[in-house]
Amino acid sequence: MYSASSSVSAPPRPAFPAVGEPALRQPPRRTVTAVRRTAAAGSHPLSGRLDLTGPQGAQLRTAVAAVQRICPEFAPVQLLRRGGRTALLIGTSGRAPAVAKCLLDQSPAWAERFRHEIAAYRTFVRHRPPVRVPRLIAADPESCVLVMERMPGRVVTPQRHPSQAPTRGDVRAALQAYTRIGTWRPPAGAFDAPIDYPSRINRYHELGLLTDRDMGDLQKLLHGLAHVQGQFCHGDALLSNVLLSPAGPSLVDWEHAGWYLPGYDLAVLWSVLGDDPSARRQISQQAQAAGPTARDAFLVNLMLVLTREIRTYETAVQRTMRATGPVVPGAAEAGEEQRLLLRRLHDDCGLARRAVRAAVGTR
Repeated sequence: MYSASSSVSAPPRPAFPAVGEPALRQPPRRTVTAVRRTAAAGSHPLSGRLDLTGPQGAQLRTAVAAVQRICPEFAPVQLLRRGGRTALLIGTSGRAPAVAKCLLDQSPAWAERFRHEIAAYRTFVRHRPPVRVPRLIAADPESCVLVMERMPGRVVTPQRHPSQAPTRGDVRAALQAYTRIGTWRPPAGAFDAPIDYPSRINRYHELGLLTDRDMGDLQKLLHGLAHVQGQFCHGDALLSNVLLSPAGPSLVDWEHAGWYLPGYDLAVLWSVLGDDPSARRQISQQAQAAGPTARDAFLVNLMLVLTREIRTYETAVQRTMRATGPVVPGAAEAGEEQRLLLRRLHDDCGLARRAVRAAVGTR
């Protein structure tokens, strides 16, 4: 929530092991380097001031007014991020640093997701999770405005798919934070299940993202997981959602939080650490440590996460190709970055597919 997604590269990737191997390994292969720049992920870099002029300024003025209706003491100072759907404003609430998040896209689906995040922060007021989270200051589900404490610390990386591996210490801190949240048992009814797994598999199959065999294999694994207890997960376990400070890591952006098959956060984190084979091996070992059932749940999650990423970046590539031209500086470079990332994601999905088939063969 505190930073934008960005660039891509095609680094060496570890392969999934044969069934029974605890880690992910792959022989070295040639690295393809991409230019490091912000990919077309709908976000803008940090602004040095709050510009309220022009057509976009009018939208921000409306957002500021909505924030001050529910939190009159909020004083905006800076635009932290503005995407196609949300705007993040840095400011103060009284003397305390604060962040205001406003929904710009008021479509029903995004409004519902925003209200889900508000509900998560309200739950955290009454039931503290085992990780540091921003303190709720004010919220309005109707106007989709959220004001919270601005947590101290630095983002592990502002990129969704980092083009350079973060330090081992940073990755370890992020993994520990997401692992801790997976041990939490919030009160019944506080969170729902964001993913209907059978429906998601069928939809990806109908879109041509999964083959007939993919669908059959995933359904077989799901059948064996029918009685597995769900795990509470952050739901968007990116390094950009982890803030590091001397007091420890904090997690932000809770709009996807809820109950998943075990290992969902691990699958998301694995999917974005293509530049870090060592971290991927550690995640794989942790995901499989509890036995075949945990392994199967992780593989189902990983297959769906990678398929979603492929769908997202295929759409981004198509959008960039339509925009390429002399009037769009840098569009060609951004498109090449997206194509490199897309190729990597297809490779990773192939590894996951083979691991799923091997797991089905052991059932």
